Amino acid sequence: MFNDTLIRAARGEKTEHTPVWFMRQVGRSQPEYNKVKEKYSLIEITKQPELTAYLTATPVDNYNVDAAVLYKDIITPLAPIGIDVEIKSGVGPVIHNPVRTLNDIENLGELDPFKDLDYVYKAIQILTQEKLNVPLIGFCGAPFTVASYMIEGGPSKNYHRTKTMMYTQPELWFKLMDKLVETSITYLTAQIKAGASVIQIFDSWGGALNKADYNHYLAPGMKRIINAVKAQNVPVIVFGVGASHLATEWDKLGSDVLGLDWRMSITEARELGITKALQGNLDPAILLSDWSVIEERAKKIVEEGQRTGHIFNLGHGVFPQVDPDVLKRLTELVHTYSKGL
Repeated sequence: MFNDTLIRAARGEKTEHTPVWFMRQVGRSQPEYNKVKEKYSLIEITKQPELTAYLTATPVDNYNVDAAVLYKDIITPLAPIGIDVEIKSGVGPVIHNPVRTLNDIENLGELDPFKDLDYVYKAIQILTQEKLNVPLIGFCGAPFTVASYMIEGGPSKNYHRTKTMMYTQPELWFKLMDKLVETSITYLTAQIKAGASVIQIFDSWGGALNKADYNHYLAPGMKRIINAVKAQNVPVIVFGVGASHLATEWDKLGSDVLGLDWRMSITEARELGITKALQGNLDPAILLSDWSVIEERAKKIVEEGQRTGHIFNLGHGVFPQVDPDVLKRLTELVHTYSKGL
């Protein structure tokens, strides 16, 4: 029987238990993942649909979580449109041809998803037709987050080049935003056609902006992506890190679910007037604590989430040092405790 608990929670419906999934539930905390990574890089894995499907499904089997999240990176659609990108171990995405001029933007190509990224969609089909009895979460990076890598040339602590383009060359900025918005819509639409039944938009670095700038430079593009996904009757989650000051702005974007990191509690979000479903938000560092601490914090989050739709997750991704048995035990705790409330 298909477990649609997470989809119903995303729509704000009452559920039998609080659904659970963990960002980076596929990753270095898993022995199965580490064994595969001894032979292949992330990009090499994602180009092998059977292997991608195996890693994506493994946390569902091991932890009994209520959703799988496709194993891939937010930079996956960049190479097909002309970006020379690699993922360096210990660094992250590195761009060898940064986008900084009008000519750079105009030279970006069009994404033909089922041709350029056929391996992504084959993995989704294997998962949804053969392996999973829970929803598959597809995703993309938000335009600001993706643009920051493209403009900076890699990860950044201050986004100086990105903000400089945004503030001093707005015509270039919005041209790049249009390109990334259209690419994201094409990419996500293909994921949904292949079988993804929930979408998360990772606005990972959007918290680097204040409210006014976010509303002017980013919100219009985010709304276009969200509306395009919702038009296909698929719930949308928006998540970022260090963006509590943007919670009320993100609430206006039109997503079904607002993902919180650990800096803002569910109660605090509700006190701001946010009524939609919430996702989160245990500090992942707590998973390295004694079980008594994990249990206490998790129960409090479950209690706070009982008012409306709630999806239990971490406030960011699982650390490599986390014991997989802790994730299995935590999933069971959330399921059992929420049933009794």
